Amino acid sequence: MPISPNIFWFRRDLRLEDNHGLFQAISSGKPLILLFIFDTEILDQLKDRQDARLSFIYSSLQNLKDKLQSFGGYLLLKHGKPLEIWEKLVEEFHPESVFTNHDYEPYAIQRDQEIEVFLKTKGTNFYSFKDQVIFEKDEVIKEDGKPYTVFTPYKRKWLERFSRTQLITYPSLDLMENGKANFYKLDSLEFPSLEELGFKKSTLVFPGMDYKPFLKNYAQNRDFPGLNSTSRISVHLRFGTISIRELVKSASQESEIYMSELIWREFYFTILWHFPSVVHSSFREEYDRIPWLNRETDFETWKEGNTGYPLVDAGMRELKETGFMHNRVRMVVASFLTKHLLIDWKWGEAYFAEKLLDFELSSNNGGWQWAAGSGVDAAPYFRIFNPYEQEKKFDPQHLYIKKWVKEWNTNRYPLPMVDHKFARARCLDTYQKALKGN
Repeated sequence: MPISPNIFWFRRDLRLEDNHGLFQAISSGKPLILLFIFDTEILDQLKDRQDARLSFIYSSLQNLKDKLQSFGGYLLLKHGKPLEIWEKLVEEFHPESVFTNHDYEPYAIQRDQEIEVFLKTKGTNFYSFKDQVIFEKDEVIKEDGKPYTVFTPYKRKWLERFSRTQLITYPSLDLMENGKANFYKLDSLEFPSLEELGFKKSTLVFPGMDYKPFLKNYAQNRDFPGLNSTSRISVHLRFGTISIRELVKSASQESEIYMSELIWREFYFTILWHFPSVVHSSFREEYDRIPWLNRETDFETWKEGNTGYPLVDAGMRELKETGFMHNRVRMVVASFLTKHLLIDWKWGEAYFAEKLLDFELSSNNGGWQWAAGSGVDAAPYFRIFNPYEQEKKFDPQHLYIKKWVKEWNTNRYPLPMVDHKFARARCLDTYQKALKGN
């Protein structure tokens, strides 16, 4: 009878270097199958058959495949519903154990629980490891055991714990280079094209992974979208083509502010873990009483970047063309949608989820609820960004606006779709009445 292999399941950890679950799988010594599943439960929800994230994932998988071949390894690609695929894999290979890394989103948690239960009925172990964060779940909580809902004390506790923690890396690639990986020989190996999976290749250019040159001046330059001052490493962090441990190590040595941004990411992970209801409703329940205007025509004008507010329009056009938006501008456009136009933050969140290359459920949800005032440690409802003041402060030479709004300062550029003073007063009145229960 053939030896039962182990299987390592890639998800949002598309790298061979410093991969915790992969390290554990190789260290088991058993023959190993490396697997990635194109999950139709997720893919079927995508509106764009040319979604750039699929191209990024596919390109990353091709790189993995090529690297693995140099070590005598293989990458098995499957397409379908995960549970159905695992039923077939178990029948074909009778794996002893399945290794993977934790995922914290509600759908992923439910998926993994169902698969673990199924695997156990077949006598297969399911091992999952912490890989995409430094601290997870209940690892950074208050003295009374409750989760933090304010960032500053969370950050303080995070850094305190980090100072007492040895940052462990997992030399999974080293094991391969030293011939320690025992790959299971597959008789046939399918690697379907992106088109065979039902998608088209994106024309977007993806950012590289050279983030270190940006760290030195990150604190001074990070708020100015017209400068080439951010690494855009977020898409690589989102899909795990770079290790969070590598980024944190560099940030701890080079940039306190960049480190703070990485801690914000983990803060939102923690919020989603403890309060999964934020996916569908406001963290601060009273904000669900706000009577949003939700005008479709206003929403379309915002999406197309034709609001008449140059900084807002530049951001929306950058997003549409590149799949990226500068973080300072993300706050401005989110504030404009929710407070100037009184459109439900969930609409904006959903649009960002469609367009952002670095879309992360926890951070996207947290950011939109912050802007709307409804989330944890959110901006108070009466803080309404003035797009003109933001423009003067963060794009004073209009470098960013000129790049993305070519008709700016001409008679072809539209007048503001709503007056700022009027919108501000309307927002304050609407929020105040709703929050007071009137």
